[in-house]
Amino acid sequence: MECKVSWTGNQGGSPMGFSAITGSGHALKMDGAPDANNPAMGGQNAAARPMEMVLAGTGGCAAYDVVLILKRGRHDVRGCEVQLTADRAASDPKVFTRIEMKFVVSGKGVPLAAAERAVALSHEKYCSASAMLSKTAEITARVEVIEVV
Repeated sequence: MECKVSWTGNQGGSPMGFSAITGSGHALKMDGAPDANNPAMGGQNAAARPMEMVLAGTGGCAAYDVVLILKRGRHDVRGCEVQLTADRAASDPKVFTRIEMKFVVSGKGVPLAAAERAVALSHEKYCSASAMLSKTAEITARVEVIEVV
């Protein structure tokens, strides 16, 4: 896996902006938070923060697993959403210390037990991102299933 991250400097207006090109050819933008005390050192809030992308990637990794596991189990899954809430350490490196994931799975006749099992398998076996983050963060998950007609 490869990725190239480049500082964009003041191009685009943010002194702390970055662009990334993933190995699969997709472009991403990142930026820092504005710094009222030192504008030259802060971002412009023009894109997601790098750690927000780590959190989003973790949610994407886990949701991918859950949908795949449910589909392989021949469940009629129609949607999957993950709401993530995280706390970070107060001092550098400001790693994640707690991550709460709430999965909302929608489908027709999807048993809650099957969705809970899929989430557990993702966390315990398949999701590389949450496996890495679990080294510094306590990760918890809740599951809700919504029946669609």
